[in-house]
Amino acid sequence: MNKRILKKGLMAVAAATLAFSVNAAEEEKAKSLEELLQMIDQGTLSESKEHREREQRFLREQQNRQRLLNDVKAQLNAAKRKSEALEKTEADNERAIGELQEQYNKRLGSLKELFGHLSGTSGDVISYLGDSIVSAQYPGRTEAIDSLRSKISGATPTLPEISEIEGMWKAILFEINQSTKIVKYNTAIFRGGEKVDAEVMRVGNYALVSGDEYLNYDKVTGNISSLPRQPQGSYTSSVAALGNATSGFTAAALDPQGAQGPTLMTKLVDLPTLTEKWHEGRLVGYVISGVGVFAVLLALLRFVVLSGIGAKVNAQLRDTSTANTNNPLGRVLKVAEENPNADAESLELKLHEAVLKERPAIESGLNLLKIIAMVAPLLGLLGTVTGMILTFQAITIFGAGDPKNMAGGISSALVTTVLGLVVAIPTILLHTLVNGRAQRVLHILEEQSAGIVAENAEGH
Repeated sequence: MNKRILKKGLMAVAAATLAFSVNAAEEEKAKSLEELLQMIDQGTLSESKEHREREQRFLREQQNRQRLLNDVKAQLNAAKRKSEALEKTEADNERAIGELQEQYNKRLGSLKELFGHLSGTSGDVISYLGDSIVSAQYPGRTEAIDSLRSKISGATPTLPEISEIEGMWKAILFEINQSTKIVKYNTAIFRGGEKVDAEVMRVGNYALVSGDEYLNYDKVTGNISSLPRQPQGSYTSSVAALGNATSGFTAAALDPQGAQGPTLMTKLVDLPTLTEKWHEGRLVGYVISGVGVFAVLLALLRFVVLSGIGAKVNAQLRDTSTANTNNPLGRVLKVAEENPNADAESLELKLHEAVLKERPAIESGLNLLKIIAMVAPLLGLLGTVTGMILTFQAITIFGAGDPKNMAGGISSALVTTVLGLVVAIPTILLHTLVNGRAQRVLHILEEQSAGIVAENAEGH
């Protein structure tokens, strides 16, 4: 079976070779059968030669690859030997470093404790001097101390020089000395976002001021800037007086935490002014204020009018012989003059009627003042209740995590109560004053009426 398959394969190869040779011969246009056979022999020889060349080229490439492989293996072995040598060297170096470190620690001895104290103290001094406003006038004071700290705080501390340790001590003494001085010097400050040159007064290590302005020192950037908002009242005038003083003691408002940052001063300037607190009353506060202004104007108007009426009544009292109708008393006396023959009872009724006619004009506005005095506190209570409702609604939505927000809402709600009392108390006092003037005039009218009736009764 195998022989048969092999024979068929050889025949197929011979047929293909013959066909190729015939085709090639046909292409070269062989002229005879002999030429065709020669051409086939030449093709076979050329193919055998090509195969031998391929075999030789393959063998050469194989030898080159084998040579490269051998070179790589040699390099790998050399690298392994070098790695083993380096590992041994590293182990020897670590052992030598350990021995040297142990020897260093033995020689260092108690200096380690000294380095610990110096490291802690230098850190505290750097922090304090960096926060101090004296550094605004003398920047870069902590560089030498920072260098000292880096020497003694590293993995391998270096023994510092005596002069370096004395430098830290001198820096502390310099800070203590400067904290007792009031010094003026010129420097650049930021005012309203613009950089300007100004004279700055440093009050120890508590405050920096320029004229009547408090200044802030940024320890990170080293910049000096005017506070975005100055405190109210006599604070700014006190530091201005301190800057103008030449001798003696001058009272001035300073932040006691100056070296640690003007925390109290910044909180003080954040306090709302009276105008801002008034605006916190919102609509109810505006209504109460309007009512209060109206009450004051009404009281002043009635006081002026009643003062004029009182002056005319007093003038009429001094001259009762002639009734002048430009005042209430004169008009009452005019009624008595017009009814000289009336009996006592009729005259009393007519005079009483005349007094009653004068009463509305004299007491005009008094009831309105009384109503305002009673309604103003109620309006304040209304504003407080509505403000508390809004505050608790905000707490319901955002929670009560920040007590400042809750306290601020309650403070704003109480503003209307204060406004109501501020309006009610002066209104009551003004009502009392104006009512006293009115009652005095009415008392004179009633007194004079009673006198006229008594004289008429005696005459009859």
